[in-house]
Amino acid sequence: MSFTTRGTFPPVIIDDVRGAQKMLTGVARVTALEGSRYLSRLVSAPVHLKCENLQRTGSFKLRGAYVRISGLRPEERAAGVVAASAGNHAQGVALASALLGVHSTVFMPQGAPLPKVAATREYGAEVRLHGQAIEETLEAAQEYARTTGAVFIHPFDHPDVIAGQGTVGLEILEQCPEVRTIVVGVGGGGLIAGIAVAVKAVRPDVRIVGVQAAGSAAYPRSLAAGRPVTVEAPVTMADGIKVGRPGDVPFALVRDLVDEVRTVTEDELSSALLLCLERAKLVVEPAGASPVAALLSDPDSFEGPVVAVLSGGNVDPLLLQRVLRHGMAAAGRYLSLRLRLTDRPGALAGLLSALSAVDANVLDVSHVRTDPRLGLSEVEVELRLETKGPEHCTEVTAALWTAGYEVVSQG
Repeated sequence: MSFTTRGTFPPVIIDDVRGAQKMLTGVARVTALEGSRYLSRLVSAPVHLKCENLQRTGSFKLRGAYVRISGLRPEERAAGVVAASAGNHAQGVALASALLGVHSTVFMPQGAPLPKVAATREYGAEVRLHGQAIEETLEAAQEYARTTGAVFIHPFDHPDVIAGQGTVGLEILEQCPEVRTIVVGVGGGGLIAGIAVAVKAVRPDVRIVGVQAAGSAAYPRSLAAGRPVTVEAPVTMADGIKVGRPGDVPFALVRDLVDEVRTVTEDELSSALLLCLERAKLVVEPAGASPVAALLSDPDSFEGPVVAVLSGGNVDPLLLQRVLRHGMAAAGRYLSLRLRLTDRPGALAGLLSALSAVDANVLDVSHVRTDPRLGLSEVEVELRLETKGPEHCTEVTAALWTAGYEVVSQG
């Protein structure tokens, strides 16, 4: 089996992935495959979570980085390696280089989360902060490679990297030999391309589904065009799959081997991350939760047993806080209301009592008296409530209307 790839790169075949698996023995963990009762009930078939969020460095990236650096010639190792990344690839390259005794320089955006910068340094890399956007950081790393002779380690567009990531697919086949569908988050395409090479060579009947964030979905339009197409200014909270253009090498493999690439919304990503935390007790970054988001959005379209690859768990605590809040709102767990009351003693206490009667937990209250839109005897109250789901939100709102309260807006 062969594939058309860019330049002189050889095709990636199952033997490459098997060789990578041997190389990674004792380096990368064979991560757990955990069943999910909630998702299994939803899909009406067994659903398992492949926990690459529990891999060393917190993502699958170590696999490809180690295989790529292992394949360097002695003179290339002596020159060191350089990479550009906002997080997961940075840490994978840093640890792989340290294990192989190779000096690594990693360029990261100036706004990269501090925990990721600190972790990359602790794994042994020399970190240089450059640029606000990852494109600027990438250019700086490539210029460094040109001027110093360091080998640039691409996060996804190289056969060795793809072979390393493909070891996830071999593990899935070993851990769940009856698998019928594998769902994988897609950025540049290295992970899904590697999994597809490994799985389709052994089990061509297994359906492989890629998932992209709707605001950063380069693959659907690239596959339609028959060539990699760039998405200008991709936007998504899932920075691990926020890639504006597919890699040339993985694109050819995805085109030939992957059955479908679909998209999910930001609300669906938030809900999926919340589900992983609450139901599976797993900390997963938004990119890693994208396969779960796809299952939640259209559960009837997956034939089981299903394996969803949780590709990473490196989420900045501040982002996690925002995403969880967003996810709870998307799941109907938060309700924001703006009401008008008569400005008299006890009016606010009466409102809070009415909310208590329907078991709504008040998180924030804002009491406004000086808005020019208000009448002389009116006040406006803004509330943020913790609720139990969409039906409870409807119940709370209906109870307030029944009690005579004017609900100006809700969300």
